[in-house]
Amino acid sequence: MMNYIWGGIMLISIVCAVFTGRVEAVSQAALDGAKSAVDLLITMLGMMCLWTGLMNIAEQGGVTSMLAKILSPLLKRIFPEYAKDCKTMHAICSNVTANFLGLGNAATPLGLEAMRRMEENNPNKGVANNSMVMFVVLNTASIQLIPTFISVLRKSYGSASPLDILPCIWLSSIFGLFIGILTAKLLEGREKHG
Repeated sequence: MMNYIWGGIMLISIVCAVFTGRVEAVSQAALDGAKSAVDLLITMLGMMCLWTGLMNIAEQGGVTSMLAKILSPLLKRIFPEYAKDCKTMHAICSNVTANFLGLGNAATPLGLEAMRRMEENNPNKGVANNSMVMFVVLNTASIQLIPTFISVLRKSYGSASPLDILPCIWLSSIFGLFIGILTAKLLEGREKHG
């Protein structure tokens, strides 16, 4: 569907440019946009390599295991169906840690691994259980201690202090996470009680 929308937008832009005599401006904008996209991609690639490497160092150094122990009581309450499955809880903790550090792109493979492990132990294959739904909520409304992606974007577009938005990000992510967990738990309770 999005292909049709973007294709339509481009077609309308070209038609308007032809009728208004601004074909050169549209061509120049397309070239400038392509150059900006490549520059942004290279910037983001460097940031992803750095933080993915740091996550690997943290995992090999035992930081992830330490965070798993710290977060274990909370995560066992949030994911009671997998509380005794160490590998699944480790995958969930790794994903939560990556999201906490603002590594959305690095957290994706960790989240997929956690969801795969949850599905292996799911008695109703192909249908998300309450823990799987809660995991999606945690991923979409996670608390970000260091919003690396946003700060790199702000820096690449000329922000003098790209991290000055930290208090707003912390407050909004804590509020969003609280509302997400509350809603999921309320709907879970509603399901149990009919």
